[in-house]
Amino acid sequence: MDIDDVRSVYRELRKELDKAIIGYEEEKMVLFAVLLANGHVLLEGVPGIAKTSLVRALAKTFGLDEGIAMDLGDVFYRGFSRIQFTPDLMPSDITGSLVYNPATKSFEPRLGPVFAFIVLADEINRAVPRTQSALLQAMQEREVTIGSKTYPLEIRSKGKFFFVIATQNPIEQEGTYPLPEAQLDRFMVRLIMGYPKSLEEERKILELHAYRVSEPIEDIEKIVDPHWVVEAQEVIAKSVAVDEHVTNYAVKLIRATRPEIYESIARFFELGASPRAGIALIKLAKAYAALRGSSMVRIEDIDKVVFHVLNHRVIPNIGTIVERGSGFRARLEVIREGLEMAMKIARGV
Repeated sequence: MDIDDVRSVYRELRKELDKAIIGYEEEKMVLFAVLLANGHVLLEGVPGIAKTSLVRALAKTFGLDEGIAMDLGDVFYRGFSRIQFTPDLMPSDITGSLVYNPATKSFEPRLGPVFAFIVLADEINRAVPRTQSALLQAMQEREVTIGSKTYPLEIRSKGKFFFVIATQNPIEQEGTYPLPEAQLDRFMVRLIMGYPKSLEEERKILELHAYRVSEPIEDIEKIVDPHWVVEAQEVIAKSVAVDEHVTNYAVKLIRATRPEIYESIARFFELGASPRAGIALIKLAKAYAALRGSSMVRIEDIDKVVFHVLNHRVIPNIGTIVERGSGFRARLEVIREGLEMAMKIARGV
């Protein structure tokens, strides 16, 4: 497999997704790029814009759904697992727990829904922080500890990858618990999904559903096996080059988000991005470059993904947000303008 093969399969996967999900071209590309960069995604958007459908459709292109389980050693992994986050959800409902077996008079592990290839954490901000934190070890170390034993969630030698996609609604406040910064930082990107961009897209969506009883995602067909993902991740990591001038630009960009270094950025940010954000930025830019068919990262690739990688890793200036009228739109506006200034600083403009 090489970069051209990755690009070719990506085109087939996109065509299959387009059967069920109209529009959102950039969002689809970033979602694929995060998967191939071995990261995780937080999908944020209002209800009814196909966030969950997009995740289910993606899983089906790899032949993964809730009815599939794979035996890899002493653990069965589901193909796709959806966890509906609610205030009464417990950490053990996600990771699993030890259950007493009267027959053997011993405790046996009962593995939770996190043991899957693709995990959808639906409405993640509806669970209490204690439950949200159950994903911290899983997303960072890609393993889960139950009792005294630790179980892997990723087995690359057997083609087992681990991909978490969480969704949340930005406008509802009642009954929600904001994700702590430590939890947000586990997501490579926060992908903001808005309404359809044009009247034509809206019309196509209605036409797609007008004469159907079942959902369009039922027509999605498998394109490649799950082990293709692991192979593609390896190819991108080893074959996509990052020149020194691109690395220097990324470093300057990350530092330019920090108000203690650049006073001019303090109008936009109270807290800048960490070195881990820089690592995520380079990894995602490499995957993004591969999906457009290039084995070389350009500065333009960094610029394309920087908002997705950093919008949840910087803390915007609350005073500037209030000046813009408050609300989540004002918050995103301040973050976007701050990152645009950081890019200018990194370029020396």
